[in-house]
Amino acid sequence: MSADAIVEVKEVGKTYDGGVEALTGVSLGLPRGRLSTLLGPSGCGKTTLLKIIAGLIPPSSGEVWVKGKKVDGPGPERAFVFQDFALLPWANVLRNVAFGLELRGTPKEQRFEVARKQIAEVGLSSFESSYPHQLSGGMRQRVGLARALAVDADIILMDEPFSSVDEQTRRKFQEELLELLRHKQKTVIFVTHSIEEAAYLSDQIVLLSPRPGTVSKIIHPNIDRGGRDPDEIRRDKNYLDVVDEIWQILKQYI
Repeated sequence: MSADAIVEVKEVGKTYDGGVEALTGVSLGLPRGRLSTLLGPSGCGKTTLLKIIAGLIPPSSGEVWVKGKKVDGPGPERAFVFQDFALLPWANVLRNVAFGLELRGTPKEQRFEVARKQIAEVGLSSFESSYPHQLSGGMRQRVGLARALAVDADIILMDEPFSSVDEQTRRKFQEELLELLRHKQKTVIFVTHSIEEAAYLSDQIVLLSPRPGTVSKIIHPNIDRGGRDPDEIRRDKNYLDVVDEIWQILKQYI
């Protein structure tokens, strides 16, 4: 494992009731302050592995360590952004973003102050009093991200967070996520089905094999994103080579 790994996955396996083996022998290190993507064919256990790291489900074998401590459940150093947003339908945007702080017992005024700051960060300041049913899918996803940022967790786990929005919005979210990471220096573990998204966003890409998922290859894109136009990055030879390398591996599994 790398010395700078904030998350260490050690020989993790997961078998569900009925004998369905989702993961087997997964070992990897996820570096601090970087965005690591879990990528692979449908059913390879990407979301299962993410939820095991989050402490939402237990592994059947092996261990996960976060910041030198064994994971035995959710913890304050980890925040989860769900694919389906998981917002409280009866609560407005302000209350939804503050919800994680409410669970931690943060006083009302303090948690609302933090929530307002994060709502502004994701561009929703004028929607604090709106309810989830009044928001577009993209806006609801911004609320989910703001809620994760509000608790100031070191590690943000994102399960296909941009899969429900159109391509234009998806690209805008990708750019905004990279900009946020430049400012906040968070560790992000990201699940996606998109090869292009993985290549564009990631410092490290973990390719998983078909079920039962195990680590097939780890790729470090080494793409210079600093201050460059997003379209220029997508024309970069390194970016195009990474996309092709991933495709050559994954097409074997189709």
